[in-house]
Parts: sequence; structure tokens; C-alpha cells
Amino acid sequence: MRYRRFGRTELSMPVFSCGGMRYQYQWQDVPPEEIPAQNQANLEATIRRSLALGINHIETARGYGTSELQLGRVLSNIPRQNYLLQTKVSPNADGQVFRKTVEQSLRNLQVDYVDLLGLHGINNAETYRHALDRGGSLEVARQLQAEGKIRFIGFSTHGPTQLILDAIETDAFDYVNLHWYYINQGNWPAIEAAVRHDMGIFIISPSDKGGQLYNPPPKLVDLCAPLSPMVFNDLFCLSHPQIHTLSLGAARPSDFDEHLKALPLLDNAQETLRPILRRLEAAAIEALGQDWYETWDQGLPSHEDTPAGINIPVILWLRNLAIAFDLENYARMRYNLLGQASHWFPGNRADLLHQVNLQACLRRSPHADKIPDLLADAHSRLGGPVVQRLSQQ
Repeated sequence: MRYRRFGRTELSMPVFSCGGMRYQYQWQDVPPEEIPAQNQANLEATIRRSLALGINHIETARGYGTSELQLGRVLSNIPRQNYLLQTKVSPNADGQVFRKTVEQSLRNLQVDYVDLLGLHGINNAETYRHALDRGGSLEVARQLQAEGKIRFIGFSTHGPTQLILDAIETDAFDYVNLHWYYINQGNWPAIEAAVRHDMGIFIISPSDKGGQLYNPPPKLVDLCAPLSPMVFNDLFCLSHPQIHTLSLGAARPSDFDEHLKALPLLDNAQETLRPILRRLEAAAIEALGQDWYETWDQGLPSHEDTPAGINIPVILWLRNLAIAFDLENYARMRYNLLGQASHWFPGNRADLLHQVNLQACLRRSPHADKIPDLLADAHSRLGGPVVQRLSQQ
């Protein structure tokens, strides 16, 4: 295993982390006796395999249903110094509710402290206020830190880059969990800001949100050869020393195996990546046209500034992925999540496109005239039954 300094925490962080949102029994809390022995045994085997590989950072959240409770049963039999533990709790307007939730997490996990506590989902202005307002969740987290129940405090985010920058620039957090990978590099300014503040940088879900790379389309497989798309994406992320760790949402012990293939490639990452990056760019330009490839996202409005809340940047991005790399299953899943995931994946599909006029909100786009037709095409390609977040299923 390789390790990197996790910013000002000074923790030695493995470049892969064991994320805890895929191996649990339920996305809702259930009585312990209802958890099947087979599921618990699989979770324990996954954690044991993670630690044996040197992946000693285990990450979960209060919002991951039975994950904390099941982890606690395993961790209670492992020396505390053998692992780093992160859980995440959503900010709450009531600081005492936040405190009680953190304390419940500690009881579930059967530990006296967590190494890392993330304020989970600073995604919009409301959750930002709940975290940072006087008497809010960050203030309570600092109290818990003084009591020895938390070592370091960070935040996780699915929000817009500017909001992430605002949170980072407060200098109130030791680390950040955010999205950044080959198909979605928009948060790079936030990563640069986190580096300036010497924060730990944890990448959320690079294999799933990064394109469902555990089930890649043949075109993407060919473009990434001789690497698998998953190994390519891992290597792409870790070739940037600013990135400290990638979350691997393991559902079973064998889920680590493909990722491990990236480790011996790290020392010569640029040489390995260069021809693959050229092929991917050439394929995208061929499929989309060079002008669109280079300028498609210029001057696009946010969903808040668009009639019917249509999330134009996300819809066009998903259409690009479907056309350029045949990532249709991924694009369809994400497209049909729009309108269902609140601030975790905001904005709406293009269902009401025929009822609105986008001329004013597109006035800064060099492609204003053709974007309505492209949105209609995206809806035709990708529209289907609505999709709910895992935690809602």
C-alpha cells in the first residue's frame, strides 16, 4: 500500500480508503437481531481484507443505515491503533441534535473517538449555514473535539464548486471529501484551495460516480487499454499528488483486487496515462466536434437561474458522456435521478422544456441557439423511470 500525508492532520493516509456505503444490510436502521449472519460475515471479511492490504482508513456515515452498527461489531475486536476511522453526520440547525447524532455514531461504532468527523453534505446555502452559523454544527463539533471524541473535523460535499470554495476559505476544516475524477474535473479549483489551506483531500466514489467503472462499456474499455477503466481512473486521480485518498466502496473482499493494479504504476503514471488521455480526448472530439468539446460549458446558467429548474450543465455533460464514451447506462441513471435527490444532486430533467423559454438564461452561452434542441435530444436518449438515491430505496 502507498500512503500520503493527509494535509495538516499529519495522518498517514492510504491512497485507497475503505468506504462503508455498499456492504451494509439496510439503508435504514434496523434492530441488531434482524441483521443476517451472512451479511455480517461478509462485512467483517471485507474489513479484515482491507486491513490486511494496508487500507487502514475505514469511512462510513450515520446516514448509511446499518453500516456504523455493523462496523462496530467488527471494530470492537480490532486494536484501536490499527485503523483510522471516519464517520460523517449531516449538519443540523439545532446543535444539540447534531451532538446527539454524533454520540449515537460513537455508540454504534463502539469507539471512544473517531479520527475524522465529516460534516456530511454541505451542498447548498442551508446546509452551509447549519454547519457554520453561530451555535451550529461546527461549533458543537469543536466542543466534541475538546472532549476527545473527535481528532479532526472536515466536510463532505456534493455542492457547486463556489460553495465548496467558500467553505474551504473559512479555514475551519482539516479536510474535505469531494468529487473529482476523469469525467468530472470541475472541482479542481476547490482542490487547489484545499492545498493552500493544507487540508486532507478525499475523493468520493471515483468508480461509481466516476462512470460506473465496474461495468464499463466496450468503447471505454478499448480507449483505456491496456488498463481497465477503473485502474485508469485510479491512476489518473492519484497521478496528482494533491489527491491523498480515493474511496473504494467495497461490497465484498474481492472488490479491492482491481484497484490494487494501480499501485505499481504510480511511479511512472504520466508515461502510462499519456497515450490513454490522447485517445480519450480524440474520441470525444470526433464524437462531439472540437468546438463543442472545448466550449460547451461556457456561460451556462445554474439550475437556480433556469426556468423549471432544468439543470442544463449536468444534462449536457451526461449527453456528452453518452455520445463520446458510450456511458449511456451511467448517463441514464444520473439523468433520471434529477428531481429526486434534493441538494445531493439538484435540479430537474428537461421534461418541461417545451413549456419554457431559455433564451434569457442562455444569453452568455456561445451555443445558445442549439442548446434547447440538445436538451430535447438528451431527454429522448436518457429519459426513463425516475431513479432514487440509494438511501431512499
